Amino acid sequence: MNPMISVALPKGRLGESVYKIFDEIGYGCPEIMEEGRKLIFENAENRVSYFWAKPSDVAIYVEHGAADIGVAGLDILLEQQPDVFELLDLGLGKCRMAVAGKKDALRDTDRTLRVATKFPNIAKSYYAEQSREIEIIKLNGSIELAPIVKLSDVIVDIVETGKTLKENDLEVLETVCDISARLIVNKAAFRFKTEQIEQMCGKLRERIAKG
Repeated sequence: MNPMISVALPKGRLGESVYKIFDEIGYGCPEIMEEGRKLIFENAENRVSYFWAKPSDVAIYVEHGAADIGVAGLDILLEQQPDVFELLDLGLGKCRMAVAGKKDALRDTDRTLRVATKFPNIAKSYYAEQSREIEIIKLNGSIELAPIVKLSDVIVDIVETGKTLKENDLEVLETVCDISARLIVNKAAFRFKTEQIEQMCGKLRERIAKG
């Protein structure tokens, strides 16, 4: 009998969209959609189990082997740099990581740039490539507020529609990278469950190609 594959799904709309795809390709577990306090959902027939996790925690569960595979945004992978394999771009949850601020925020290149962000590692890496001196201001709440109250010159954050920026006289100044959901796998699990995981990946690729 094939080994069970455990999957960590991010809570929220993205995770629900991903689960629907898993269901369509033969890895369904109807119990997961039922309301209740259960934390782990298993379908012995389909040889798969699922659990929901905070999006920023999915990669941690996978890296440490609590889940064989998981789904995490590229933003989280770039920020946390977990020791996992990235197998597939699912093409879901598309957005971009961007530098935003007032129109002229990047004009003065001689002084240290103050950058407010939830993603300090991404910001440091981006500006290191430009050899630009920066001061990181780590925030957890409404990042857009920082340049408005002059806490920072710019922000580095995820931008989807850009509506909040426009409503506050801010704009995207530079794009750091495009973001989407990625399928990741624990390295040891991939070694011991290669056939099953590759089979699952193959079905996901086919489904994604169909759109």
